[in-house]
Amino acid sequence: MGFLFTSEAVTGGHPDKLADTISDSILDAYLTLDPAARVAVETYVTNGLCLVGGEVRSNAVVDVPTVAREAIRHIGYGDPRAGYPADDVAVMITLGRQSAEIAQGVDRGDPREQGAGDQGLMFGYACRDTDVLMPLPIHLSHVLTRGLWDLRREGTLDYLLPDAKSQVTVEYGADGRPQRLHTVVVSTQHAADVSQATIQADVRKHLFPRLPAALLDDATRLYVNPTGSFHIGGPKGDTGLTGRKIIVDTYGGWARHGGGAFSGKDPSKVDRSAAYMARYVAKNIVAAGLADACEIQLAYAIGVAQPVSIRIRGEGWGREAVPDAVLEQAVATVFDLTPHGIITGLDLCRPMYRDTACLGHFGRPGLPWEATDRVDALTAAVEAAGVACPKP
Repeated sequence: MGFLFTSEAVTGGHPDKLADTISDSILDAYLTLDPAARVAVETYVTNGLCLVGGEVRSNAVVDVPTVAREAIRHIGYGDPRAGYPADDVAVMITLGRQSAEIAQGVDRGDPREQGAGDQGLMFGYACRDTDVLMPLPIHLSHVLTRGLWDLRREGTLDYLLPDAKSQVTVEYGADGRPQRLHTVVVSTQHAADVSQATIQADVRKHLFPRLPAALLDDATRLYVNPTGSFHIGGPKGDTGLTGRKIIVDTYGGWARHGGGAFSGKDPSKVDRSAAYMARYVAKNIVAAGLADACEIQLAYAIGVAQPVSIRIRGEGWGREAVPDAVLEQAVATVFDLTPHGIITGLDLCRPMYRDTACLGHFGRPGLPWEATDRVDALTAAVEAAGVACPKP
């Protein structure tokens, strides 16, 4: 028996995503001056106000209000029609210094013994639904939000404003494979003088062709701004807070989530870095053909370098996958899962995070955790355990 599954995505102009972008822009500013900076910053945005709080340990001096306003402008709120003018927003700062008790567990004389910045559990996932090895509903939701971002910034639809959301429902068959697109929803902020008829026609013409035609049919439901007018958006229409879009950031609810947010945190925080590593591991397992879908859980104790547990679940779609215990052994052999190993292996102490805050952290070529450069090593480790590697 088949089933439906739905995922959503939001643009950078959504209030929560704007808050994420500001937090990650501040992180980037510190890492530019001090790659060893310890940063845990959160942002709250509402009509006319941007409040930045958190903890930082660094000798670098960052002009946080300027960085925040530049991030607001980058997202598109330099446009006065959007209702949150970057130059007029009051930016309030309340930043303290990182707790010495946290620091003593993280920083060691030998960097290779660096402990995890907190306890917690992180999940990574990959599957053969798409070329980028992401679940189809969240992948297509991001295709739509990226499309809205492009159409606005390129001027194709210059009445679009920064705040927007998408949602995709996929119908799966009894074999668990995608069969068709059941429902697609797009809600986009717009200038007040544009009619809903124009918006609906333009979205259907310029945006929906980005969806796979083979999965669309006459029964697919396509909704554009189903509530009607949406010209009051962004922080003028709703508050935003860092870390409230963790499912949008990851796998759209298809895979499990450990609960930790990413934005505003330097890579010593395993909430972020270990989640990136878990995606990297899962993607390489699937790219190697060792499974058609793979979920991995990593768990850490604060101040301890090695993960306290590794759990892998692989699936073969109509074939045998490599046994989970063999995958776990191979991963422990091939990947350094300590905080130091993750940070150095993925080169995470560099300013690269502002652009991860928008449009999803996974399934985007060019990010280091999206590489599939450990395929051969994983295959060799599995074969060394006496297990024949299946063909995808």
